Amino acid sequence: MNDHATRKLALSHLWVAFAAFILACFMGEYQVLERSGFIPALDSAPVYFASVSTHGVLMAFVLTTFFIMGFGYVIAASSLKQPIWNMRLAWGGFGLALFGVVLAAVPLLTGNASVLYTFYPPIVAHAAFYIGATLLVVGSWVWCVIMLVMFSQWKQNNPGLPVPLAMFATAANALLWLWTSAGVALEVLFQLIPLSLGWIDTIDPGLARTLFAWTLHPIVYFWLIPAYTAFYVFVPKQAGGFLFSDEVARAALIVLVVFALPIGFHHLYMDPEQAAGWKLLHGIGTFVVAIPTLVTGFTVIASLEIAGRLRGGQGLFGWIITLPWTNTMVLAVILALLMLIFGGFGGIVNASYAMNAMVHNTAWVPGHFHLIFGGTTIIIYFAVAYYLWPMLTGKPLFSNAMALTQLWTWFIGMVILTTPWHILGLLGQPRRISSVVYNNLLTLAWEPYELAMIFGGFVLLGSACLFIVILVKTQLQPSADAFEPVIEYAEPIRPVMALPEYLNDFKLWNKVIAVLMAISFGVPILQFFFIETFGSSAWGY
Repeated sequence: MNDHATRKLALSHLWVAFAAFILACFMGEYQVLERSGFIPALDSAPVYFASVSTHGVLMAFVLTTFFIMGFGYVIAASSLKQPIWNMRLAWGGFGLALFGVVLAAVPLLTGNASVLYTFYPPIVAHAAFYIGATLLVVGSWVWCVIMLVMFSQWKQNNPGLPVPLAMFATAANALLWLWTSAGVALEVLFQLIPLSLGWIDTIDPGLARTLFAWTLHPIVYFWLIPAYTAFYVFVPKQAGGFLFSDEVARAALIVLVVFALPIGFHHLYMDPEQAAGWKLLHGIGTFVVAIPTLVTGFTVIASLEIAGRLRGGQGLFGWIITLPWTNTMVLAVILALLMLIFGGFGGIVNASYAMNAMVHNTAWVPGHFHLIFGGTTIIIYFAVAYYLWPMLTGKPLFSNAMALTQLWTWFIGMVILTTPWHILGLLGQPRRISSVVYNNLLTLAWEPYELAMIFGGFVLLGSACLFIVILVKTQLQPSADAFEPVIEYAEPIRPVMALPEYLNDFKLWNKVIAVLMAISFGVPILQFFFIETFGSSAWGY
């Protein structure tokens, strides 16, 4: 990338993201150690829950939001071959989001916002936490507007031409985030901030949880779509082949965005405020979302097979051996798909009403979440960083061998961490607790798995530190003469000459989303204003 302003903007976002990431990793290892009870000196419920809340916010909100924004700016500038629209506004959004993070960090680190990253009421944090989180979201909305404006401008300037797939995916994610973040924004602005400031005396937790459910699951796809973008536009080229189908990739993204939104109630299966019929509707939608994930997996594997056979692979599986396993992007996607297979199975369990009842409040849930998010999603974030850092810094990656080691250790550490976590859930260990030492025969059966989790956490922490070291050393090394790397996008095996408008724009799908959201959330939210409910007073810091 030759645009210095865009490189600086993207790097600023990515460094904030990865600074939050490494801090959260140290907290994560502390939490595994404290919860195990093996080191009595660490036992402290207040410190534990402050750490868990900060860890969750840093990983789920700060790392993801800043990474997605930085990645989006790179995609928009390079795929559309045009400068960022309104650079001053982009920096304003960055500053607003960063200020929000700093503001929220103060109550988090001082134990005045120990409400976990889901911040369910009636437990209430200090008002600064909610105001800071709101500013982070508003700053991300600035990014969404810039992405959608650049998408629209390109279409106007290139009538009839297919929007580059990378930008199509990025615009889809911006649209998804505007829709899904509205739920938590309504909850925070009209319930949590007024309650935390003392402007109102009580709150309806049922309404708050319903509004948060609006955001709670679609946000997962906000995190995942950048990974899917890399699957489609980087991996085939890095593997030495072609994308299996541009049209199929667009269709999968559209189905993902449309059906990822009206499905939040599978997180409320155990809650009484919504009727079983609404939960069934959302449960069916949850299984529909599995379709684009399966299509994405098929498309990526087919693209890898094309590359493997072009490299001389023979037989049914001979193409796998010929893939460039020393390419960080290729290795990362293979490891990500392995974790996605097992994590996706866990997701199907969570979405099934009867099975969900068995695992809902157990360690199974954080085990599943960490495998999908910390595994599949984050390992692709690593690969994207390794691929983009030479373009953003103008310097070659410090060590490809170290990068490969880091990816393998992250995969191994995640398997060691999450496998016993799932087993502990099946053995009945509850989640959201600061100690698992209950001094009975059942908890004795948990101890070997807790020990394995501690070891897995150390492997992950070492891998995370290695990742930061590679990025820092890359940026600090001397510039290489005549080193001008270019972002290369994969071409489909059959060039796309023209597309129907429903595969090249979101106007129709935006209307479909509006209808589906009105159906799935309209009555469930309106009921709180027409039936007698009983509020709860705040309890918290």
